[in-house]
Amino acid sequence: MADLKLQRNFGIAAHIDAGKTTTTERILRYTGMIHKIGEVHDGAATTDWMEQEKERGITITSAAVSCQWQFPTTLGKKDDRTKDYYFNIIDTPGHVDFTVEVERSMRVLDGLIALFSAVDGVEPQSETVWRQANRYKVPRIGFVNKMDRAGADFLMVVTQVREMLGAKAVPLQLPIGAEDHFTGVVDLIRMKAIIWDDATEGMTYVENPIPDDMKEDVDYWRAQLIEAVAEYDDKLMEKFFENPDSISEAEVHEAIRKATIDLSIVPMMCGSSFKNKGVQTALDAVCRYLPSPVDVDDTEGTDPDTGEKVYRKPNAKEPFAALAFKIMTDPFVGRLAFFRCYSGHLDAGSYVKNMRSGKNERISRIMKMFANKQNPIDFIEAGDIAAAVGFKEIKTGDTLCDENHPIVLENMFIPEPVISVAVEPKTQADVDKMGMAIAKLVEEDPTLRVKTDEDTGQTILSGMGELHLEIIVDRMRREFKVEINQGNPQVAYKESFGKMIEHREVLKKQSGGRGKFADIEFEIGPADLEWLTENKDKHFQFVNDIFGGSIPKEFIPAINKGFETSMTQGVLAGYPVNNMKVRITDGSYHDVDSDSMSFELCAKAAFRTAGKKAKPTLLEPIMKVEVVTPDQYMGDVTGDLNRRRGMLEGMDSRGNLQVIKAKVPLSEMFGYVTQLRSLSSGRATSTMEFSHYNPAPNNIAEEVMAKNKGKAKDDE
Repeated sequence: MADLKLQRNFGIAAHIDAGKTTTTERILRYTGMIHKIGEVHDGAATTDWMEQEKERGITITSAAVSCQWQFPTTLGKKDDRTKDYYFNIIDTPGHVDFTVEVERSMRVLDGLIALFSAVDGVEPQSETVWRQANRYKVPRIGFVNKMDRAGADFLMVVTQVREMLGAKAVPLQLPIGAEDHFTGVVDLIRMKAIIWDDATEGMTYVENPIPDDMKEDVDYWRAQLIEAVAEYDDKLMEKFFENPDSISEAEVHEAIRKATIDLSIVPMMCGSSFKNKGVQTALDAVCRYLPSPVDVDDTEGTDPDTGEKVYRKPNAKEPFAALAFKIMTDPFVGRLAFFRCYSGHLDAGSYVKNMRSGKNERISRIMKMFANKQNPIDFIEAGDIAAAVGFKEIKTGDTLCDENHPIVLENMFIPEPVISVAVEPKTQADVDKMGMAIAKLVEEDPTLRVKTDEDTGQTILSGMGELHLEIIVDRMRREFKVEINQGNPQVAYKESFGKMIEHREVLKKQSGGRGKFADIEFEIGPADLEWLTENKDKHFQFVNDIFGGSIPKEFIPAINKGFETSMTQGVLAGYPVNNMKVRITDGSYHDVDSDSMSFELCAKAAFRTAGKKAKPTLLEPIMKVEVVTPDQYMGDVTGDLNRRRGMLEGMDSRGNLQVIKAKVPLSEMFGYVTQLRSLSSGRATSTMEFSHYNPAPNNIAEEVMAKNKGKAKDDE
């Protein structure tokens, strides 16, 4: 059995271009897994193996790699204390369109290196990643990368992490020099300057005394560090007041570790991955401060039979429990299911129970992943991450467990799609191929939704953004050899009701033989705010206020179902309805002619007629946009955002660049990147992510309704 204390499962997450993949590449080189460093801009990085990733120089799917790191060392060289630590690293995408890749990685990781660019600081996607890590309570280390770039400022980023992310960021290092003169760091715990050796690609380093001109700053930040650590531990607090210098190195490390695992502090480090500086100390920090599977709380799940909470310890002797967090199709091995084993032991070729389907699955082979290559292993134990091959049906988020000890683990959060595109096969031969391709892609990507438009017969793909859909269509063409025509991207609107109204609906069809009869009196309108805050993921509030049995109990579920299914097609333009409340107050029935079907049909007809009176409004998705632009283009950029119905929310400056934050409707943002390039001679950049839904202005709503005439079926 492997020593779980020497195991670390962590991810690398950050905004676009902060250097995640470059950092992962360095880690693989240092741990001896690759012999030549591949650069992203050359399309040669190990973890960016998809064609689309190489071309665009971005990460699209999260890639898992396993490696070993030797720690502790003396100046980067092995000694008697050195042990082999086992790492499972997941390199995640930074682009907001692939946010689910980060989400599902967070769910299964024990720790995280949050990367920040020393020039750009905390960017919009850094905030998203941070929120995701908070959601799954993942301890993290901050690493400020790109210290060698012009405008790099480590302490500025530390301040931003405190202010914008609300985290208690504590620097463990200070950089020596910046930009071109960045040579190394001062370690505030050891009080030594660390200079990395270029000859060994930064594998080894030397320790020097602290430069004279930095002594004041070092003393100040050292005091800050000791204070932050002492706050966390009472014994240290006493020592701190008596003599701050009496606190030993080991005590500081231990206190930082506890405080990091407890999410009380975020240790901050700096370096430049591209120049091979700082990654090594960050890996040492991973061993030192991030939790092993044993240090994390026991995994919580639900007993499917009783509904009570059950816990699993990270131990190989416990019953087996794992979570499948990603499905991938490999051209040679077929379907792979990535899973994290939380407890127990699983041999290749044995059976597990899939709690979603209730069926037993045979896991014929278990693979250790190395980007897109697989190395078979005989078994997997608690705390490890691997991929399974040879199963029939496993989906993202399924719990796999021992059939005699069932448990259901918490699933992950999947955001709603905001943009759609219509696709159709070019030839008859492509029809079947397209069906297969879509089925595989939907299985891999839980944010991709597919529906068929009833009126046009087109297949509508919905996803997280333009880039997301572009890559999906590109993959269909390349991987699955499907030739397709695609339409323009469409915005995913929603509808909602503005006021509560009362209505009575009677369904009466009696034409010889058994007829249909249902009669319901109800209120329909927007859902209560209190109810929405309690039920965050639900959109339909159903209240049954019938007393005295004017409608028998067995028909109530049918009424509920009738209203709920009608919500998928609103009364204005056929878009789904958001947050609706229905309260049944009265009604009547017929002894012979009433049945569940009659009440369901009556509820559907009631939704159509009553919905039109309940002040229906069209909602449009609003995006959070951040533009970084040189000063001289400021006026043009803000003017353009105003033209796009944008609400400017704030501006601040980063060096000689201006950062503009705004909320803009998605329908106005198509082709924005191209427009921004031409406004700023290619110097401005923008990022956008979904914020919320807002009522659309009348002229826009009328336009959308006219376009979709006939989608909202009138029953007149």
